Amino acid sequence: MRKWVFAFILVILLSYGISQLNVKSVGEDKVHIENGSLQTKDSQMITVSKEQMYQGDLLLVNNDYALHPEGIRSDIVSLSKRQDLIQGYGVLDPSIQLSQSVAKSFGEMVEGAKKDGVEHFLISSGYRDADKQDQLYRDMGHDYALPAYHSEHNLGVSLDIGSTTAKMEEAEEGKWLKKHAWEYGFILRYPKGKEDITGIQYEPWHFRYVGQPHSAIMYKQDLTLEQYLDKLKETKGISITVDDQKYIVTYYPMVGDSATVQVPNGGQYDISGNNYDGVIVTVSV
Repeated sequence: MRKWVFAFILVILLSYGISQLNVKSVGEDKVHIENGSLQTKDSQMITVSKEQMYQGDLLLVNNDYALHPEGIRSDIVSLSKRQDLIQGYGVLDPSIQLSQSVAKSFGEMVEGAKKDGVEHFLISSGYRDADKQDQLYRDMGHDYALPAYHSEHNLGVSLDIGSTTAKMEEAEEGKWLKKHAWEYGFILRYPKGKEDITGIQYEPWHFRYVGQPHSAIMYKQDLTLEQYLDKLKETKGISITVDDQKYIVTYYPMVGDSATVQVPNGGQYDISGNNYDGVIVTVSV
């Protein structure tokens, strides 16, 4: 049955003239990335409100786009009070907080690194509320910090990761994360050579959770979050297969106070806003 479904999807994709990029790296799983959105009969159109534009894993938060209160993760926890979440790594400060779900994904990533003999991780910063971010901005200035609600740390999905052995740019932990973080839904948010796009200097320690398949696409095509969101608007959609799991990612613009999006009947999907003009629907096929 699954083979028949895959064949059907392939026919549809070809009928839309979708160009395909096959990416293979030594030691990594084969990933197929295609431009275009998928249309099927087994789906329905639903309306989502403007509030959805300010919620989700793909929110762009920077100097230009401020975080709305509804975008802050509701599952923020104090890591020092959750020993079940901090197995295999340390925290620099007992006051460090993070989204519980993101902390679980980080723990899985730490376990993956441990299998490769890399195991000296340290979280030096996580979620910051508005007051803490404001104080940091006043203390550090614009060159080293952002105002409250303009920093990714206000989301609860970003964290500064260190090593107990060396600076992240030189440490094995930093090298491992650059190569493998995408497998666990994380991206290096401010990479070297992309400063003119992100507006932030290279930070080898700052990682952001965006989830699969977004982290895979961004890693494989060397895209920052800004570039990825622009690419989705340009192509309208992207199809990707990772570890035999197929995803369809489609951008929909917000028109007035709502957006009409296509979702599968009874299938798995996720909706995230981009924090400025639309929403992204991710379907697991």
